[in-house]
Amino acid sequence: MSQPPAASPARPPRAVATPCVMVCTVDGASGLCLGCFRTLPEIATWSRMSDEERATIMAELGERRRLIDPVLLGE
Repeated sequence: MSQPPAASPARPPRAVATPCVMVCTVDGASGLCLGCFRTLPEIATWSRMSDEERATIMAELGERRRLIDPVLLGE
């Protein structure tokens, strides 16, 4: 009798890249988080987004930062 193939060891889930810096305050004018520059719906669905969707948002964050009053960012 042959033995069933041994199951490969389970790998831990891959971490999801996130721009979160634990500064969770939303700017009312822009609707963006002052820490990561994402919208509330983006934050809420981040872990369920595809890598491509997250990469698209990550690429926009620098431009989004410019939408926020620099005074709110301590500049």
